[in-house]
Amino acid sequence: MKEAIKWTLNRMPKSDDQQLSVMSLPNVAKARFFHSSFPQYSITPLAELDGMAKYLGLAGLYVKNEAHRFGLNAFKVLGGSFAMGRYIAKEMDRDVSEMTYDYLTSESFRREFGQATFFTATDGNHGRGVAWAANKLGQKAVVHMPKGSSKPRFDNIAKEGAQVTIEEVNYDDCVRMAAAEAEKTPHGVIVQDTAWEGYEEIPAWIMQGYGTMSSESAEQLRQIGVNRPTHVFIQAGVGSLAGAVVGYYTNLFPNDPPKFIVMEAMAADCLYQSAMAGDGSPRVVAGDLQTIMAGLACGEPNIISWDILRNHVTAFVSCPDWVSARGMRMLAVPVKGDPTVISGESGAVGMGLLAALMETGEYKDLREAIGLDRFSQVLMFSTEGNTDPLKFRKVIWDGEYATV
Repeated sequence: MKEAIKWTLNRMPKSDDQQLSVMSLPNVAKARFFHSSFPQYSITPLAELDGMAKYLGLAGLYVKNEAHRFGLNAFKVLGGSFAMGRYIAKEMDRDVSEMTYDYLTSESFRREFGQATFFTATDGNHGRGVAWAANKLGQKAVVHMPKGSSKPRFDNIAKEGAQVTIEEVNYDDCVRMAAAEAEKTPHGVIVQDTAWEGYEEIPAWIMQGYGTMSSESAEQLRQIGVNRPTHVFIQAGVGSLAGAVVGYYTNLFPNDPPKFIVMEAMAADCLYQSAMAGDGSPRVVAGDLQTIMAGLACGEPNIISWDILRNHVTAFVSCPDWVSARGMRMLAVPVKGDPTVISGESGAVGMGLLAALMETGEYKDLREAIGLDRFSQVLMFSTEGNTDPLKFRKVIWDGEYATV
């Protein structure tokens, strides 16, 4: 018997919304300019799933495919690289607009700045992005992974020249370990997309880096005649990505924002639990956080992002692993005429949830509460491709995490 999806509408009291400005359009434009200076930069595809939209009874369905990002199979590099650029700019008392790829890889930069060591904790994609950016820019990276991390993800980080370990603790404890080591290291800095009291600047920069993806998606939608999506489905671990997407689209459409649906892995549903509590304060989920959605296995909300989410999200949804597995299969074997989207465990949960909402009467209450119907234009983000090949095959080939 498959586990039921849990959800709650957002009935929390609003705050004064001070963090929304983190994702202002000028801040995101700076991030996009920074990324576009990299020779590896190209805009990732927006898959138009017209056949799937028709099958599910929607006006349109669009999936931003981040498997193509910088050749790294995931969106995460956007945040880590921009945070590095902002950190270096601040250390040098310069503006980030001067931190182009050409300058950061130049001999004169090396003489002026030298070398920093960037510490981070990761389930895979973020650490690979930090390691890649450090490698490209001649910096050092130290990466800690939580217990249960996959060997292919470990190997991909090590390939970028980072010092990488798998620890016998969960993700949140790895964050604490990386922070402690950075503090003891000369020219050491922690680059983490979770924020806590006293550590807010770098997580805000990481969120701005993620804004490049949102900015591209809005532009791509306009190019195909969709001025504004009616619904944005976005997944969350600590909530940085969700806060970045929700913040950007709220700033882009201040008078008529889309409805935002935030999805988490049930084993690590700290945002859902926070919304259920209803008082506006973030809640923490502890333990091993074992889920197929490794990239979402985070139990402590980013406090900057949380402030954006509590003010602007329509519904918070806690998803069992089968939801993501179903989404992976649907995207990998599309309706005739639709492009294939190879989406990993943390990337496909939106597709699985959307199908559950539209195909049966089981979640009719949520479907009606968020106004999903034949006029809806839905945007989703496939945040990673096939980053764990063994797990991917088990789901797609062997039917692991079946829906019946």
